[in-house]
Amino acid sequence: MPTLSAIDKLMPILGRAVSKMEEPAVEKISEDSKNDAFQVLISTMLSAQTKDAVTHAASMRLFAVAKTPKTVAALTTARIETLIYPVSFYRNKAVHVKETCKQLTARFGGKVPSTMEELLTLPGVGRKTANLVLLIAHESGDNICVDTHVHRICNRLGWVRTRTPEQTEMALYRVAKKKWWPIINLYLVTWGQNVCKPVYPRCRACAISAYCPRLGVTKEGKA
Repeated sequence: MPTLSAIDKLMPILGRAVSKMEEPAVEKISEDSKNDAFQVLISTMLSAQTKDAVTHAASMRLFAVAKTPKTVAALTTARIETLIYPVSFYRNKAVHVKETCKQLTARFGGKVPSTMEELLTLPGVGRKTANLVLLIAHESGDNICVDTHVHRICNRLGWVRTRTPEQTEMALYRVAKKKWWPIINLYLVTWGQNVCKPVYPRCRACAISAYCPRLGVTKEGKA
């Protein structure tokens, strides 16, 4: 089956399936903050290699104390560490969050940039974070956000044959219709957290198992 046809067929099925599941932490924070670009940026920075419940709790603790680049930048690094613990690499993230807030205040008038080029100049911000900020906070239709879930599932499905998330992002621009770009991350991250897990994917509980070649899957989890 050609990749374009496969994606067109499976995305609506995934959409119906994930609609019954809890949204990822960053999406929930975005909704609660009415798409506040700053909160989306910081929560995405905190989310790297961290479980959603931990990301959400840490973000809420930080934003309860400081909600703007200026007020976060005024906190000590130690205070930020305390507020965001136990996110993964919390010490490094605290440094990046403080420095990013200082730069947002000094260089961008306290606003979160709306271009990939500007976002990538911020400490601790890579393509995944920048793409998600552009998609969620700036409502871009021109970006695809690829994290480890999206990278893994796209390769398992045979949509792409890539080694890194950035390669997957570039490949998806070629093989997926533009209408799917803004929601690929939401669908596949939700699916990856609940069904298509890194280890022991729940293939027997998968809504698209009949269409999945299970590339790279050696052991399955319980349904």
